[in-house]
Amino acid sequence: MSQAILNQILDQLPALEPSELKQLQQALHEYLGNNAITAEQIALHQALIASGLVRQVKQPIDPSVTRLPLIDVQGKPVSQTIIEERC
Repeated sequence: MSQAILNQILDQLPALEPSELKQLQQALHEYLGNNAITAEQIALHQALIASGLVRQVKQPIDPSVTRLPLIDVQGKPVSQTIIEERC
């Protein structure tokens, strides 16, 4: 990428909304994450699959993905209700 294009992108960052910045961050993270797998990692994954130690190699979980918020449950603990229903 030429320096002019990079400077143009950087100059436009202040005009973006927070949600747009978050989208940009996720897109960059995905792009960089996809290109971050090295030839050594690919060879290791192929060797593990070929040897039968693993069936597939999953991608690591993205730490920027937000988790669902916890909710408060009224009454007995959910685990106790499940045990009572099974008996």
